[in-house]
Amino acid sequence: MPVPADRAKRTVFRVLDMPDEAAPEAGASSGGVPESGVPEAVIPEAVIPQRGDPESGASADAAAPEAGAPSPGSAAGSGRAAGERTVVAKIGTSSITDEIGAIDRAALEKFCGEVAELRRSGSRVLVVTSGAIAAGLPELNLGGERRPSSIKTLQAVATVGQSALMGIYREIFARLGVVAGQVLLVPLDFVIRSQYVHAAETLRRLLDLGVVPIVNENDAVADDEIRWGDNDRIAALVANLVQADLLVLLTDTAGVLSDDPRRNSDASLISEIVEFDQMLASRVGGAGTRRGSGGMASKLTAARVASLSGVPTVIADARRPDVLADAAAGLAGVGTLVRASAQRLPARKLWIGFAVVSQGVIVVDSGARAALERGKSLLAIGVTSVGGDFDAGSPVEVQDQHGAVFAKGLARHSGEELRSAVGRRREDLPPGAPNVVIHANDLVVLPAA
Repeated sequence: MPVPADRAKRTVFRVLDMPDEAAPEAGASSGGVPESGVPEAVIPEAVIPQRGDPESGASADAAAPEAGAPSPGSAAGSGRAAGERTVVAKIGTSSITDEIGAIDRAALEKFCGEVAELRRSGSRVLVVTSGAIAAGLPELNLGGERRPSSIKTLQAVATVGQSALMGIYREIFARLGVVAGQVLLVPLDFVIRSQYVHAAETLRRLLDLGVVPIVNENDAVADDEIRWGDNDRIAALVANLVQADLLVLLTDTAGVLSDDPRRNSDASLISEIVEFDQMLASRVGGAGTRRGSGGMASKLTAARVASLSGVPTVIADARRPDVLADAAAGLAGVGTLVRASAQRLPARKLWIGFAVVSQGVIVVDSGARAALERGKSLLAIGVTSVGGDFDAGSPVEVQDQHGAVFAKGLARHSGEELRSAVGRRREDLPPGAPNVVIHANDLVVLPAA
């Protein structure tokens, strides 16, 4: 149920500085490398989608749009009429299932009705839904206590449930005069350029045709190494992909609360998050319910991705009457509003930071971390160890000596090559040995979680 207004509060959190997009200064030490004289990274095209005009492949890597260029959420270049808003609405498994884990048709009918009403008010709406596994379990007599724990089995169950869930959506939407179309995505659809472009074009064309796209993760083909396991991050990346005006994450609580309500019954609603600090995720709880795979921490990560894309997010209770219309209207107290960040992360770095699955780990010393946080490149001398068997161009996590992951990037050399150069200065390396481990242009210092 909605939290009373007198218990709502506005909370502001801080965010760590992120590196500038300017080229590193010449002569930087430990973590820095001059732009000139550095060979281009050996990075497969498949790892670097660019946001911009899909027809021309134009990049939009600047932190802010050029003068006269459309901003995220603007009508220009998005295929929609001026004044038309695009809303991405994500609903989780726990919001559309009952206590035993079966699909709750009444909850789905409420949600679909609100989507239809939002469309009638002039908005274009994309739905990101969970629930395929929940829809498939009863079909295979695996509901309740018989629910399997094996990921492979659950992926198989999802193939059965996907069509069943879509059938329910289509039936409900048809009664409301709405045509729905299913779109199944996996993380690689956001990191392989050709798939990214096709996904963007398909979603935009569906919207142009008046269709409500219903997006879900394609569990059947998503490998354990490349699947997400929840749809919150997909929703945020879809919002970026279609240049949405608003992302609404519907859940089974009033929004982001001041504490985990499972531990503290006095937890109150945080009405607005302007920025994040490192305490936030730990305060609001971690993983979701057994029925779902997300949770409030997952939603905060998704809201962070959307914020860095220039898309505001509302996290709200799916059971609240008119929740979608009220969120789209900017009504106070609907849930938790996460504002768009003033400091935008370029699309390419957004993909590196949040859409690419890491293939290895590079541990650095304190001097290298400080240099990276100033926007420098990572050099071999600042590396203390390299973990994983990865190729040149692979995404890797960057950890400090306390094990904290604070950055992600694309390695310029393979793990085997980098291990031979750990901690060594350029002048101590043999000819051709790797010195630049991750260039600043291929590295993202992650905002605080």
